Amino acid sequence: MKIFVGARSSPLSQQQVWEVWREISGYCPVHFVPVWIRTQGDWDKHTPLWKTADDFFTREIDENLRDRTIRIAIHSAKDLPKQLAPDLSVVALTKGVVQHDSLIFSGLSLQDLPYAAKIGISSDRRRRVVSQIRSDLIPVDIRGTIHERLELIERGVVDALIMAEAACVRLHLAVPRIPLSHTTDPRQGRLAVVARSDDEEIRNFFSSIDAV
Repeated sequence: MKIFVGARSSPLSQQQVWEVWREISGYCPVHFVPVWIRTQGDWDKHTPLWKTADDFFTREIDENLRDRTIRIAIHSAKDLPKQLAPDLSVVALTKGVVQHDSLIFSGLSLQDLPYAAKIGISSDRRRRVVSQIRSDLIPVDIRGTIHERLELIERGVVDALIMAEAACVRLHLAVPRIPLSHTTDPRQGRLAVVARSDDEEIRNFFSSIDAV
């Protein structure tokens, strides 16, 4: 079976596509044909995420589903809008990988962070987390791919980053980091396979990896 798959073009998103392919290939042979799509979330790297629409990272990909350029879309589950349009459905939600966040910086413990250290964040939820870690820390909204965010530490723009551990795992990042214990989005680390609601063949095909 050959399936045209839409996803963002970032290195992390590409890894996610092949993760889904490996899972479904364990049940039946399938050939993924990736279609890498730039979304508003990729070209607008200035607007803080908490100010954006909830389909910021998915809209253009889902439009390709509607016009049948692709047959499925693969998204980070936490990037899905709160309510999918009626003509689209999540046909599988993978079991994913680790759900916790990590603090990436060169120290060995939270006490190693300097006073009033700048902490790079990419969501309003993580803004609140920063204040829970230590009251003097300063959250800084950042955008970009994982590697672009890591470069902000090297350039001294921020002292540390809060990042999903799942991203580190999927990209095999050998960076110093400390796991954080705060509650994350329950969909973090999981991947969503989205298809047209009337595509029963695809729904049945991906039911084997649906871990809902």
